[in-house]
Amino acid sequence: MRYTHKHAPIITVGLVVGLVVIAVILSGTLFVIDQAEQGILVQFGRPVGEVVTEPGLHWKVPFIQEVRRFDKRLLAWDGEVSQIPTLGREFIVVDTTARWRIVEPLQFLRSVRDESGARARLDDIIDSVVRDIVSGADLEEIVRSHDWDVDIDELDDEALIREDVDLESPKMGRERLEQQMLASASRLMPEMGIEIADVRIKRINYIDSVRRQVESRMIAERQSIAARFRSEGEGRSQEILGQMERQLLQIRSEAERQAQEIRGKADAEATRIYGQAYGLDPEFFAFFRTLESYNALGENTTLLIGADAEFFHYLESSGQPEP
Repeated sequence: MRYTHKHAPIITVGLVVGLVVIAVILSGTLFVIDQAEQGILVQFGRPVGEVVTEPGLHWKVPFIQEVRRFDKRLLAWDGEVSQIPTLGREFIVVDTTARWRIVEPLQFLRSVRDESGARARLDDIIDSVVRDIVSGADLEEIVRSHDWDVDIDELDDEALIREDVDLESPKMGRERLEQQMLASASRLMPEMGIEIADVRIKRINYIDSVRRQVESRMIAERQSIAARFRSEGEGRSQEILGQMERQLLQIRSEAERQAQEIRGKADAEATRIYGQAYGLDPEFFAFFRTLESYNALGENTTLLIGADAEFFHYLESSGQPEP
């Protein structure tokens, strides 16, 4: 029996169909596990066999079994922001986060089925644990570290004058409170096949009403501190001005005293010089002083004096001819 070219399309179609069928069977038989994954074979809704943890190519029964994949890495959990009262009845807003991983995939599949179910259970467990621990602790324990220490010498006056500032180290501190949260939450995780690696408080804040009260109190404190600084500054200013005025009076008094001494010495020196000059030629000195007095009269000056007055001695003598 010979095959003609009429039989070629039939053979090609059959070959293609066969390859497609083989590809479908292989795709339903083979599956790949990534190095960050772990898988469980599920048959008719029930897990079968061991957990597949080795990365690579694996086999399963096609059309009957399916693969449920679970992440082996650390997964993040972020809780809802909650309003919680502390032991001192301060209402604060607490934002918490945690890191967890799937350590028992079979138990995980039976208890919560997938990550969505696990996150729902974590919401209930961790939120409850955080609420219990925060409500039983003082605010200082939540916001400070256990090894928190204060060097009083480095504090400014503003911190030292506040009576409500607690300078003692906290008994617990945030880190130990977080460790308590981790320990309490971890006790409930094995039944879900989950391991909690860490629980942390991301953010703490006052609620809006309390925040406004705190802001008002801070403003009042700053105003009180500012008033104290202004009062101290005014007192210091008056003290400096008083010292400056006293120093100025001392300087003026000393300058006046020195001026009087200089004037006295100058007058004494002038008197001495005049005395020496008068002693050398008394007649000339008298003549010179008389001329100065004549010159002091100036123009348009009328002087009523007797004709025989001593004041005209040199005028009269100057008008007489020499003998």
